[in-house]
Amino acid sequence: MTAPLKGLILCGGRSTRMQQDKSLIAYHGMPQWQYLYQLVHKITPDVYLSCREEQRPALSDDVPMIFDSIEGNGPSVGLLSAHAAFPDAAWLVLAVDLPLISEQSLHYLVSQRQVLKDATSLISPVNHLPEPLIAIWEPSGLKKLQHNFDEGKNCPRKTLLQSDILQIENPFSAEQFNANTPEEMKEAEEQIKH
Repeated sequence: MTAPLKGLILCGGRSTRMQQDKSLIAYHGMPQWQYLYQLVHKITPDVYLSCREEQRPALSDDVPMIFDSIEGNGPSVGLLSAHAAFPDAAWLVLAVDLPLISEQSLHYLVSQRQVLKDATSLISPVNHLPEPLIAIWEPSGLKKLQHNFDEGKNCPRKTLLQSDILQIENPFSAEQFNANTPEEMKEAEEQIKH
């Protein structure tokens, strides 16, 4: 049976390199979390923000949230907290540091989804490895991530590399640009202007 697809916007990072909360940067005239929430909501109406409890005051109470429910750091905590909340769901996962991502990349990813694989992932145009945070994680892939996490291996990409996944080249790969520093934020803002 095909797992129902839910959306997850990963907002829980500490944003130390950016020196401000990446989820609150307004690249598109609204906080980045809201921009991504609206994008993903066009694909699946069931979208959640993944965040830390202390971020709640800065975010909207009007959207569903999944707070980090397990100890640890990194995106695995958000993914596994979502999996714990809805163990039978597949998750369309997006990191909040993707200012250029658009509906066309997400539609393409969803159109390529292979439900019998552990995940369907876009390929990074930078290192040609699977993008664990622009991906659809099936329940089987999240079980493998949980197993690795429990063994002290806290890297979603390594879990993908050890799993049965579909990696796809995104025809809109420029949209996969990550903005993690003030310089990258300025670069993204320039690209959005043009």
